[in-house]
Amino acid sequence: MNFAKITSEILEEIKSAIGEEKVFTDAESLDNYSHDETEDLRFQPEVVVKPTTPEEISALLKICNQYNVPVTPRGGGTGLSGAALPIYGGVSLSMEKFKAILDIDTENLQATVEPGVITEVFIDTVAEKGLLYPVDPSSKGSCFIGGNVAHGSGGPRVVKYGTIREYILNLEVVLPNGDIIWTGANTLKYASGYNLTQLMIGSEGTLGVVTKIVTKLLPKPTQSVLMMGSFATNEDACAAVSAIFRAGVTPSALEFMERKGVEWVIKFDDIKFDLKDNVAALLMIEFDGDDLDDIFKNCEKTNIVLEEHNCSEVLFADSAQQKEELWRMRRTMAESVKSNSVYKEEDTVVPRAALPKLINGIKEIGAKYGFESVCYGHAGDGNLHVNIIKAGMSDEDWKNKLKFGIKEIFELTTALGGTLSGEHGIGLVQKEYMPIKYSEIHLNLMRGIKQVFDPNGILNPGKIMPNPPTP
Repeated sequence: MNFAKITSEILEEIKSAIGEEKVFTDAESLDNYSHDETEDLRFQPEVVVKPTTPEEISALLKICNQYNVPVTPRGGGTGLSGAALPIYGGVSLSMEKFKAILDIDTENLQATVEPGVITEVFIDTVAEKGLLYPVDPSSKGSCFIGGNVAHGSGGPRVVKYGTIREYILNLEVVLPNGDIIWTGANTLKYASGYNLTQLMIGSEGTLGVVTKIVTKLLPKPTQSVLMMGSFATNEDACAAVSAIFRAGVTPSALEFMERKGVEWVIKFDDIKFDLKDNVAALLMIEFDGDDLDDIFKNCEKTNIVLEEHNCSEVLFADSAQQKEELWRMRRTMAESVKSNSVYKEEDTVVPRAALPKLINGIKEIGAKYGFESVCYGHAGDGNLHVNIIKAGMSDEDWKNKLKFGIKEIFELTTALGGTLSGEHGIGLVQKEYMPIKYSEIHLNLMRGIKQVFDPNGILNPGKIMPNPPTP
């Protein structure tokens, strides 16, 4: 792609439109915004801009669109797909100043927030009013709700409550040409033409810059019970997942953890947990609601299913502190793996009944190519995070052969009825695998949508779409 470099004249125009104090070109800022949590990739922007209003973003995009300067929107920097990396330089557009919770409408069970609000701050704020915002990715303590919208994020409670797609009613968006629109309406039903709100969710900042978000809220459950089942094999644990739902119960969370991940998190985060020698995998199962009797009935049904699938032990969290400790074990698993080894994280998702075949296939592919893997994730909705560990692989194999192993993992996932990402997005690092799942017809439709919104291609270029095949 042939983009313009930011000249001193363009820079002065940006400063004049946005305010000099919101434009940064110093080496430290450029370095800080050159990376996120995606492996060890770094791409330095030419300018970092931190606007505070939609109108300032509009002015910035008009300038960049006029001069053909690429703009890469950025949230909290917790992404794992490289979607916020400014691979063509240009402007890194930070949304960190958009951090206001503008309104909590307790009558309609809605809230309006800016995209730079930290997800956990929003969750806790509405909880104080007896309300629930259930979208809680593992990075909720540092990720922005705008980034969650951009990636279609989920988290553990998707299994009962659904992904962020079920909670976004309306969005204020600045388009690449600087126009500002609302995508829909603050209503629970929407049958008025194409649903631009849903189109924006998961578009990874390639179609527009979200500046306000209207979310749906729920009454907050007053009770919850957390149980942990231990299994001698990954397959038994994964097979139990779909059986739990077939028994007629729906947990509020159902998480899978492989033994090695648990060992590393105990060491890394100093968590006290008695991991027995014969345990290869764990299922963490939570039920919530307002009636403890109903919750315990669901636990009893689940316990029967676990026993039928060779569960060796079931632990019930006996205090709020132990419950929090077990959740912390799950939430810090990614950081624990990262601290132990060179790794790549893939985000697979399949129909939940296919989980045993998926995890078996991942281990077979690892043996074929020489890498190890640590698997964990939101098993209740079929979403398995695969941390590929370099282990004994040579540097040459890690660089040149690993991609073929990853390709086989995605081919397996697709063959099992799944897709390439459940919640991390495609971004930069997964886009080459898109043809595994999608035909050129499908990809060209996506390219056509991008062309309508962003004919000059300035907004987050080089993400999601693989290059068209050479004629």
